[in-house]
Amino acid sequence: MKKFILGTKKAMIQVFDESGRAYPATVLSAGPVTVTQVKTVEKDGYTGLQVGFGDQKESRLSQAVKGHIKNAGGFFRHFGEFRVAGEEAAKFKVGDKIDLSMFAAGDSVTVRSESKGKGFQGAVKRHHFKGGSRTHGQKHSEREVGSINGRGRVGSGRVNKGKRMPGRMGGDMVTVKNLKVLQVRPESNELVIHGSLPGRKGVLVSIVA
Repeated sequence: MKKFILGTKKAMIQVFDESGRAYPATVLSAGPVTVTQVKTVEKDGYTGLQVGFGDQKESRLSQAVKGHIKNAGGFFRHFGEFRVAGEEAAKFKVGDKIDLSMFAAGDSVTVRSESKGKGFQGAVKRHHFKGGSRTHGQKHSEREVGSINGRGRVGSGRVNKGKRMPGRMGGDMVTVKNLKVLQVRPESNELVIHGSLPGRKGVLVSIVA
């Protein structure tokens, strides 16, 4: 059965194994999540589960959202959707809870979250450009982009789409695959995963095994 859950990034720690080796790890506050919609081929064109996570004030939800989750038994801060096979989706109904009991230490998981926003950055930081030299008459051009086109190239002086230039950096959805689950703490709803995950503390993380 496919394993999935939503969580938030909590902290980074060190985890030691039996031989004393230290592993960098990220602690996630994961689940429980509540099924808010069961997707079917007949109605939605595919099968899957929509789940809600975290508590939210009722006053901060629109009437449409409150009507959508009226049978789920709560008000949720985050929503997520996971594609699952039809026979697996049929085992769930709206209002069912999903917790960390399906995960175990040693599982290989794929996580997805939003990276930290870094604001407007130059091409050296954003695209790892080398920068210019200070020789041959140049004075303050170490971090300049340089020429962005030429009249002899395609486009005749215009800047081609996709040109790597300064701009807003970060704030992108990043997926990291093949991370190992080091610990499962169902009593505190915590999941400890080997390595670092993209994003700030408190960012929403999708975990799929």
